[in-house]
Amino acid sequence: MKSDTFQLTAIKAKAIHEVKQFVGICLYLAFFFCSVTTYKIFLLKQFDHLYFDYSFVLINAFVFAKVILVGEYAHLGKKLEDQPLILSSIYKALIFSLLIMEFHYFEEGIKRFLHGESVIGTFYEMSPDLLIARSLVVLSTFIPFFAFRELRRVLGEDKFYDLFFHHGSNRSKVTPPTIHKPRPSTFG
Repeated sequence: MKSDTFQLTAIKAKAIHEVKQFVGICLYLAFFFCSVTTYKIFLLKQFDHLYFDYSFVLINAFVFAKVILVGEYAHLGKKLEDQPLILSSIYKALIFSLLIMEFHYFEEGIKRFLHGESVIGTFYEMSPDLLIARSLVVLSTFIPFFAFRELRRVLGEDKFYDLFFHHGSNRSKVTPPTIHKPRPSTFG
């Protein structure tokens, strides 16, 4: 009986943790994508389809968040985790940007299939300029995102959240980094 209760509690805690992860990723992506959409709307003075523009962006944030979580479960980008954080962050940003681009092609192919069009035309009719622009936006959004996720991985979730979301009294629990003095030169 106790093991069943323990398993249920563990499953509930894991589900709550995963929902928090998903919501956090979704909010981060929605913020960036809504900002870019707002910029585009004002730049091009296209105020006639606001609901469509923002709903499309929010749906993309939702789907991209799910794709990121599935990619993390598949251990994408783990290859450089023993390297400096900047390398592992940029590597993960590149890998996940490619995953999102592949997902976008897949999504477009499904749309074409459902509308009775040729799926092969997906690759030929997508504008390369638009694809490159979207990929750059996604990459520039992912670099700081994965930098913070890598920092959280290294520090641990508790220390990371204490640093970012608690007042100064809780920060004293986090040990500051040690500063290494340069070694004396053996030449000279």
